[in-house]
Amino acid sequence: MVNSFGRFRRVVVVGAGLAGTVTAIRLLRFAREPLQVVLLERVPEYRNSGVAYQRESNHWYHVFNIQAGRMSAFREDVDDFVAWANQEADRSDWPADWRDFEFTESGPAPRRIYQDYLESRLAEAVREAAPGVTLVETDGEAVDVEVFGDHAHVVVESSPDGAGTGRTILEADHVVLATGLETKYPAFATEVLEHPAFVRSPYSKSGIERVLGVRKDGVVAIIGTLLSAYDSATLLLRQGHEGPVHMISGSGLTPRTYPPNHRHQVLELPAPQLLGDHYEGREEFVRRFREEWDRACAILTEKYPEVPQVVVTERVAKSWEPYLPAILERIPTDELRALLDSYGSLLAVLRVSAMAYTTDIVDAALGEGGQVVLTAGRVKQVRATGSGTLVLSIEGPDSTRTVEADLVVSNFGRESNYERADSTLWANLLRKRIAVVHRRTGRGVEVDPCGRLLGPDGTPSGPVSVVGSPREGDEIVRNGRTGAFTFNLAAIKNHSVEVAATTLHRIESCYDERAVALAGALVDPADPELRAAVSRSVSLDVRRMATRRRDDRQSLAARLEANLGRIRDLTSRDGTPPPSDRALRFAVNSAATTKLTDLSVTPRELRLALGLEGSVEQVEQVEQVEQVDEVEQMEQAEPAEPVG
Repeated sequence: MVNSFGRFRRVVVVGAGLAGTVTAIRLLRFAREPLQVVLLERVPEYRNSGVAYQRESNHWYHVFNIQAGRMSAFREDVDDFVAWANQEADRSDWPADWRDFEFTESGPAPRRIYQDYLESRLAEAVREAAPGVTLVETDGEAVDVEVFGDHAHVVVESSPDGAGTGRTILEADHVVLATGLETKYPAFATEVLEHPAFVRSPYSKSGIERVLGVRKDGVVAIIGTLLSAYDSATLLLRQGHEGPVHMISGSGLTPRTYPPNHRHQVLELPAPQLLGDHYEGREEFVRRFREEWDRACAILTEKYPEVPQVVVTERVAKSWEPYLPAILERIPTDELRALLDSYGSLLAVLRVSAMAYTTDIVDAALGEGGQVVLTAGRVKQVRATGSGTLVLSIEGPDSTRTVEADLVVSNFGRESNYERADSTLWANLLRKRIAVVHRRTGRGVEVDPCGRLLGPDGTPSGPVSVVGSPREGDEIVRNGRTGAFTFNLAAIKNHSVEVAATTLHRIESCYDERAVALAGALVDPADPELRAAVSRSVSLDVRRMATRRRDDRQSLAARLEANLGRIRDLTSRDGTPPPSDRALRFAVNSAATTKLTDLSVTPRELRLALGLEGSVEQVEQVEQVEQVDEVEQMEQAEPAEPVG
């Protein structure tokens, strides 16, 4: 399919880290017509990994904070990462601790191998793409996006081949922004940012080298006490560091430990009653929140006694997600922002824990007289001494104290306010009002339900979509998500599906994106035969989207087309003009996309619900039996014709 530029359709994905790579894989798998996917990355070594998973940025002692079984890049293929790690990964250069390790669903896995996993799955998606669907990987920094109606230009600093320093233009039918986390500027350390004893980027080759290079009895100060800080402390302790380690944060909170054999669950609990007739102020809201939280924890403990106490709060937080959007909508904007700022760290700790591999060694060194010293307080300033050390001024609740350290590791966190982000691209998008800061939370930017970037009038500002971290505020108010689940892999999995699918709805000729009314009408039609035909078609399209092999997708697509013909016949048997093939494909694919992104179930439950455990033939046999039973039940339930 050729567009107005006289070339095949092109989608430019800005950012080739986790979010960009997974979205590119989805585009390559979903596309039915010729398409060029351009995967642009400004830091070549971060390709297919980003900072979080890059090989040289992570030591072998850095493991995922969640179980290996939750690290599949695809929600509908929950065992994919563990299967890859056990059966496909090249372990020839792995250290002895991991070379013969058998990965399990509830066990740990080193973060640095994730880059190999994503590279493998991307390469497979390229090999198994439909004819004419190709991938171009190019280096350069996107510094601007210019929107022209139904297409856009991506302005790239440096040429696509990495040579030179000029600017080039990438023409695109759609742009996907997968820019990752923005780094918060540590104003308290302005004077020492370049000091050899200050590590601003602990997830980097140089950062790891400096942590490992500190003298064995040296004093180390880690700014932060949550997951990233624990990584730094684990690295020191597992390397045999003997000096004191200070962990410092305003909250003083630390992560809890997942129990052995932990498996994620979604439990149903009563809706929390957090508001009266109207919002009565922050103090009353927090009081109600604590009261309802304690009640929910007690109900869960009684109703589900098998749930370990350490993850009760995680289960409660997940169960509240469906109810939070309506609650948050009633809280004034300034109050909502203040609540998120004040209780963000607490919500993060309640929502997610960490693996024992990381926490056990740090927690064992905590406590009175221990090697690791936990300090609750804000770092106000870090200054250098004449002897090469750094002095931290820490403001606590009642006093200010100082710590002199041979090394300071800053886990200062991410920048959620994109007006303060150190990004030329986002600065330009905000300046031109192509993007606007998220109105309710001030975190990330405004997007629609499909991830399309919104302008100040609340309408899509062009063919530009967003995946990952820039959608943090939207995840909070739309899906009730909290903590890292507003921007991590769990969110990215769904973003990649909906953005890839809706992008192709717009640019592929086989879909008619205007058929929104038809999509709604086919959600639950009254006619049992039509309902059965729609259900079968949606199931086939789900399987097509979830299938890795091209031949299997083509077979499923052929079966889907036959089922669409059945739907067309059923909808027109009363003389109504039948919907077009393009409209039907859009309606069915929209329903399939909704099923693939269902947040009300765990990934394993989703896979079962979608019927992805058996072969296509087995699933169709079950569906046929169920559909015959349903039709018979409907016929039996119909009232008899009255006797004259």
